[in-house]
Amino acid sequence: MTGTMLFIIGPPAVGKMTVGAEIAARTGLRLFHNHLAIEPVLRFFPFGSPPFGRLVDRFRRDLIEEVAASDLPGLIFTYVWAFDLPEDGRAVERFAEPFRTRGGRVLHLELQATQEVRLERNSGETRLAEKPSKRDQAFSRQNLLDLDRDHRLSSDGRFDGRADHLRIDNTHLSPAEVATRAIAHFGLSRQL
Repeated sequence: MTGTMLFIIGPPAVGKMTVGAEIAARTGLRLFHNHLAIEPVLRFFPFGSPPFGRLVDRFRRDLIEEVAASDLPGLIFTYVWAFDLPEDGRAVERFAEPFRTRGGRVLHLELQATQEVRLERNSGETRLAEKPSKRDQAFSRQNLLDLDRDHRLSSDGRFDGRADHLRIDNTHLSPAEVATRAIAHFGLSRQL
């Protein structure tokens, strides 16, 4: 069985995890939001430190490899992709490789929303429950603003028109509406 790797990419607090949960519930793909790897490591090493980077990367790669080699239908992986950083593009390719080498599908759902809406979503109940490091709201807000200022967190249409990429502005859309569009666009069906 070849699985599907669906990346949900976009800036912080755009709704990647929430949309991913909607798609997972309807398709059987498993959701691996990026903080599932980040939060445990933060208990031991500060964000951005060399041990932090190695451990988070290793856990992500190992989990993705195991899912790709399993009978599971596939994986949804959320990621903040800074398009101005070549290493982020290489990381996305490295994460996709276990699925590609097995003949699986690799898809990209890119979410965009206004900064104002993302700042509101930054303090959402589900976000704070799943991501303890975001509970320091002053730090989390500043981090969002800094990332927006310092990096290009949108593909700016670079992949538009490709069958494996869908870009949606979800400023005024519910997670369910985004999931419906993505599932239809990619032809994702319910798998056990």
